[in-house]
Amino acid sequence: MGTAGRSDAPEVSVAERPARIPGPAGPERRTPGHGPGGTGAGPRRAAAYRPLWVEEPARRRRMADPVRTAAVRSVLIIAVTLVQAMVAFLCTLAGSWLAFPMVVSSVASTVVATWAVVDVWVTRQVWNQRYGVVSEPSSTARRLRRERRAARRRERVARRDQERIARRAGAKRLSHP
Repeated sequence: MGTAGRSDAPEVSVAERPARIPGPAGPERRTPGHGPGGTGAGPRRAAAYRPLWVEEPARRRRMADPVRTAAVRSVLIIAVTLVQAMVAFLCTLAGSWLAFPMVVSSVASTVVATWAVVDVWVTRQVWNQRYGVVSEPSSTARRLRRERRAARRRERVARRDQERIARRAGAKRLSHP
């Protein structure tokens, strides 16, 4: 489904959405040999095309690249931390000499995993502050943009008026230098 198809997609779930059958609809869709002027060669039924799935527009927007990178890094670090903790637990149950180093590395890895999660949160906040503009009437950024546009508009009108006055003053002279 292209962009045009997504824009007029209704807000219903896949289960509630009827399947679309491509091709002409209505009286033009006839099997050969039936209808006015047909030979009547026997009833033929056209196989209905039904797609395996129907694409829906995303409910939420995609995460920004730096935020997504931090999130992936965080998930990988957390996965390694969980594996280390499991190995440390199993080594402790088995009475292996590797239990102590694994417990120490698990504790260190837990600190790093906590830092990674905080990094995702901080990266998201920084990205929103730098690039995110809330599109609400109460948004400060929107109000400032509106004020700047109004000021530029007033400047243009004043400049035009000055140019018009200068042209009129020049037209009243008898001779031009």
